[in-house]
Amino acid sequence: MSLREQIQEAMKDAMRARESERLVTIRMLLAAIKQREVDERQEMTDADVLGIVDKLIKQRKDSAQQFRDGGRPELAEKEEREIEILQTFLPAPLTAAEIDAAIRAAVAESGAVGPKEMGKVLALLRPQMQGRADMAQVADRVKALLTP
Repeated sequence: MSLREQIQEAMKDAMRARESERLVTIRMLLAAIKQREVDERQEMTDADVLGIVDKLIKQRKDSAQQFRDGGRPELAEKEEREIEILQTFLPAPLTAAEIDAAIRAAVAESGAVGPKEMGKVLALLRPQMQGRADMAQVADRVKALLTP
């Protein structure tokens, strides 16, 4: 079963259980997937869907922080509940050791020797880490490894 099908099943389950907040969040996710399919005129793969989920989580984190800074904790909590719902569609996160091992393997495979070649390493890592690690932190680790 594809990730998109799992999301659609989760939507049906939320409807049956009358979980309105979960239902609204899942519908928003499906709308984002559909919008991207329409924009790109192609069906989304699981990796594409993971990218969309990641992007939505990042947006929610930014919004929650802005709401907290603006003195609106109730809206920040709503965003955080949406993050929890969206995270149920992500695979299990990688441990720090797994991330470091993958980075070392990607550096060896790409032959990167300096920070200017960081893009090559990240291009190899992105497909296997999408949704399983914060790519900003992965990029920081790659940069630290490649900087003499």
